[in-house]
Amino acid sequence: MPQKPFAPAAEENRDAILSVLRQIFKHTKTVLEIGSGTGQHAAFFSQQLPHLDWQSSDKHEMLAGIRMWINDTNSQNALMPIELDVNLAWPQQCYQGAYAANIAHIMHWYEIEALFSGLDRVLTDAGIFCLYGPFNSNGKYTSKSNRHFDQWLKNRDPESGIRNKNDLDQLALKNNLQISTEYEMPANNKILCWRR
Repeated sequence: MPQKPFAPAAEENRDAILSVLRQIFKHTKTVLEIGSGTGQHAAFFSQQLPHLDWQSSDKHEMLAGIRMWINDTNSQNALMPIELDVNLAWPQQCYQGAYAANIAHIMHWYEIEALFSGLDRVLTDAGIFCLYGPFNSNGKYTSKSNRHFDQWLKNRDPESGIRNKNDLDQLALKNNLQISTEYEMPANNKILCWRR
């Protein structure tokens, strides 16, 4: 039997992220997680936020691992993952919230554009999108470690890299989301939240 996938970073950052999501999604009933990866966050957040339905999603090859985590939760509100590639078809259902972690710096810019365009279609009128990860502010790195991380990303894939918050805000505005609220997180990360 295959082993459940595991990412140490997902385990390390989950409590800090949860403290923000508890506030942001306090009155939210449905959340779409985009790029659920291993499935660790889907399993943990669904258990800790029992008032909402947590819909995990990712590309096809990731779904089996996410299912393993969901199956082990026994949470009624942890929904089975759905296939979602931001460049292709999005769910027909609408969600009150959306969440993603550590995806913006590995995506190409056209994929980030597709992400925000898709969110414009699936978020409800009062919808909220929370994005966790490292971000630059006014085009500047917020730490030496982020500068080094960005160089490593670009050496691996020149189209990837830490994104500038201001650019993401402009993209959000084009897709009917308001400029973000920013939450400082450990290890030089942030959560950016955009609202309808």
